[in-house]
Amino acid sequence: MKLKLDENIGSRGVKFLRAAGHDVTTVLEQSLCSSPDNELISVCRKEQRCLVTLDLDFGNPLVFKPDEYSGIAVLRLPPRPGPKDLDNAVKTLIAGLARENIEKKLWIVQPGRIREYQNAQDAG
Repeated sequence: MKLKLDENIGSRGVKFLRAAGHDVTTVLEQSLCSSPDNELISVCRKEQRCLVTLDLDFGNPLVFKPDEYSGIAVLRLPPRPGPKDLDNAVKTLIAGLARENIEKKLWIVQPGRIREYQNAQDAG
C-alpha cells in the first residue's frame, strides 16, 4: 500500500510500516510540514497515497469525502499518550491493511480497534 505519513506520526511509525512492506513517504521528507489540510490531501490524491495522520480534522467525511481519496487513516490516541500508544495504533493499522483495502475509505484507528466510516448510501 502507498502511504503518506503526516508530520505527527514520527520515525517509529515509518519504520513499522516500511517493515510491513508498505511504500511510505512522509510530509517531512517532502517538505510539506505545516501545509494546509487541503494542500496535503491534494498531494495524497495526486500521488495515490493513503494519508495516515493524528489530525482529527481529516476524520470529517463531510469535508474530506473518503471516496475521493486513496484512503484516510486517522489514528486516535488516548489522552496523554505515550510512544507505546502510537506504536499500538500503527500496529493496529498494519493488521487492518493486511486484511482489507483502505482505498476510498475513512478508518478511525485506535489501539486494537478500527472503525470504518460508512457512507449513508453504502449502508442502505
